[in-house]
Amino acid sequence: STSCARSLGLVRLHRTGAHLRVLFVASELPPLVKTGGLADVAGTLPLALEKLGEEVVVFLPGYKNIAVENGKKKKVGDGISTTTIGRNIPVYFIENDELYHRNGLYGDSGGDYPDNLERFQFFCWKILKVLKQLKIPVDIVHCHDWQTGLLPAYLKSVYHADPFFQRTKSVMTIHNLAYQGVFPKAGFSKLGLDKKLFSAEGFEFYDQINFLKGGIIFSDSVTTVSPQYAKEIKMVKFGCGLEGVLQHHKSDVVGILNGLDYATWNPETDPLIAEQFSAEHIHKKYRNKQKLQEQSSLPVKESVPIFCYVGRLVHQKGFDLLADAIEELMKMDLQLVILGVGEEKYHTLLNRLIVQYPNKIAGHLEFSESMAHQVYAGSDLFLMPSWYEPCGLSQMISLRYGAIPVAHKTGGLADTIVPFDFSKRQGNGFLFEDYLVEDLVAAVKNAVSVYHDKDIFHQLITNAMKLRFAWDDSAKQYQKVFKRCLALG
Repeated sequence: STSCARSLGLVRLHRTGAHLRVLFVASELPPLVKTGGLADVAGTLPLALEKLGEEVVVFLPGYKNIAVENGKKKKVGDGISTTTIGRNIPVYFIENDELYHRNGLYGDSGGDYPDNLERFQFFCWKILKVLKQLKIPVDIVHCHDWQTGLLPAYLKSVYHADPFFQRTKSVMTIHNLAYQGVFPKAGFSKLGLDKKLFSAEGFEFYDQINFLKGGIIFSDSVTTVSPQYAKEIKMVKFGCGLEGVLQHHKSDVVGILNGLDYATWNPETDPLIAEQFSAEHIHKKYRNKQKLQEQSSLPVKESVPIFCYVGRLVHQKGFDLLADAIEELMKMDLQLVILGVGEEKYHTLLNRLIVQYPNKIAGHLEFSESMAHQVYAGSDLFLMPSWYEPCGLSQMISLRYGAIPVAHKTGGLADTIVPFDFSKRQGNGFLFEDYLVEDLVAAVKNAVSVYHDKDIFHQLITNAMKLRFAWDDSAKQYQKVFKRCLALG
């Protein structure tokens, strides 16, 4: 189903200056359930909005593997159960064993579940029923990615004349435009929508159904996860076939940079690293470098820069480009540590490179939270050659841990990394403009050169570690979007 590559009986509080009532709808939410970057936002933004005084309710599919703490989950209706997160945010689970009682969220080793259309249609349809049943009025329905794309359409069509939803507005946030929820047109009759909505001005997409397209068209506002990505997705290069829809329907697509959870990612208090350190005590970072070299079976050398790569081994993350550049990179005096899992062809390639360059390349083909923390803490530089990157959290983490990013100038990477100015000693990393081997190699050479000037590199690390990308700031920008929607009337 891909294309290209969440209290009862509260009074409405519209336009009175009082709290907003925000319904947050997502297909995953940590610490309850997580698979990717969407979860990082879904688990943090509701807490940030609550902190700002807004009233947030969350809806989530009732998956089999929901990790509810101490069994704190109670049934409140037929196919509905609830728990809380944050100070007092209710999370409602839409339950249906036939649809959600499976090991995977969206699919298994054989690919996407063939009934994902039915699974997420039921989720979206049931949510609006439950809101009325439990008398939970909302101002904003905040939808995330294709799995929630039917909600704006249901509000604008099926519930258009319903007094309960009379002034409810919807916001669609795109986390990665490449994932759109595309299904055969034969399934449209199962959606509960007027057949005229299967059109170029609706859900039709090259004679198929496109959930995300419908979500974009019928929502009152569209946001994405960085200002630069908001520009890029309107272009053919990164538009994944929806660039025209984004240009025509939402010329003011708003890019709001994701924040980082600094309670989790803090080298001063991190229990998962060899030695805690700070911007004022950068020398303590070396113990982490030594530990990483030992764990990676690499020669323990302080003078050799360690580059790391943490992420999925897939084309989007630039692993092809990195592989093509390896021969040139290995001519330099550097070490490379790669942590992640991905496509089998990349696993095979990495294993071959480790054999070929045993003293220079190390691979950890696993997803290990503790190892990830140690890699960030022990590396000098962080490679992020992504072909495209809607936002990216890895570069924010690397900056906090003093692992200087070397990245492709795209999406959120362009919004968070400022090229280092040697003369002014300003900036926090290295960017390369074009997605070419020679540009990546040149950026790495530049980074190695700066690394060997210890005074300058120390300043660069200090610049990086003092940066903050706070969720409070991002949440305030979402507040503005919500209020603007409500002002539309």
